[in-house]
Amino acid sequence: MGADVIVVGGGVVGLAAAVVLAEGGRRVRVWAKEPTARTTSAAAGAICWPYRIEPLEKAVDWSLRTLEVYEEIAALPQETGVRRVTGVMADSSLVGAWAEALTGARPVSGLPGGYADGVEATVPVLDMPVFLRYLVRRLLDAGGAVEERTVTDLGEPAAEAPAVVNCSGLGARELVPDETVYPVRGQLVVVENPGLDRWFVGGTEAYLIPHPRGVVLGGTADEHDWSREPDPATAAGIVERCARIHPELASARILEHRVGLRPARPSVRLERELTAEGTVLVHNYGHGGGGVTAAWGCAHDVAALLD
Repeated sequence: MGADVIVVGGGVVGLAAAVVLAEGGRRVRVWAKEPTARTTSAAAGAICWPYRIEPLEKAVDWSLRTLEVYEEIAALPQETGVRRVTGVMADSSLVGAWAEALTGARPVSGLPGGYADGVEATVPVLDMPVFLRYLVRRLLDAGGAVEERTVTDLGEPAAEAPAVVNCSGLGARELVPDETVYPVRGQLVVVENPGLDRWFVGGTEAYLIPHPRGVVLGGTADEHDWSREPDPATAAGIVERCARIHPELASARILEHRVGLRPARPSVRLERELTAEGTVLVHNYGHGGGGVTAAWGCAHDVAALLD
């Protein structure tokens, strides 16, 4: 299969870009180092809310455009893995455009777990394994393709397509190379749902997000930690902290442990360059903990840079 564009990276940022480009009429191939089920995106919680992503002004704009997409496809939760769920973001205040966009956003106080106050809102929550499969189906339906292929040099896809979109995430550290990219390790515990139907985020160290197959408990944000192996002591600490918010979680049966390495950078790199060989190269990486929330806004910016 020939291609107008090759997207390097099979996480949510790369797949969203590929879908937008393919549905816009381009022939698109995604080169993914590993199956979508093993990407950092698959390990995410995941809630639509800007987190650990800079610059903030652009991140909010990308997130608002992404929010529109998730709100629309949340009408088919079993197919897309996206649902609208009400919850509380503790120790947070909402300002500006993000506050205005959220359904029913209001200040709350007297929260569990020792948190003083926060904001209650209804936002999209994503079951990432289901959502990633949905993105792949949508890409294939638009005529695109996904190939498992390790890229060691951006000249490789450039040799097969006139345009390349670099969504390699943490891989950009070696691939570009860009030494400003670094991992922020996140560990999660998935437990049986004891009856929770609302999410709660008390910062990085304690959050719980209910899904049809269980409750995702988090978490950690360990900078420059490359370990992908779950740590038992860390897992126990996560459960303990979340049980301070909902005590019934202390005895919930553990279903799964997850670890993901967020691809952090001082700011997202979203820009176009023209290589010496004439290939149009668009970089789209460094989203930290905000990849899910910013993916579609960034994808439309990628399409504009390729026009």
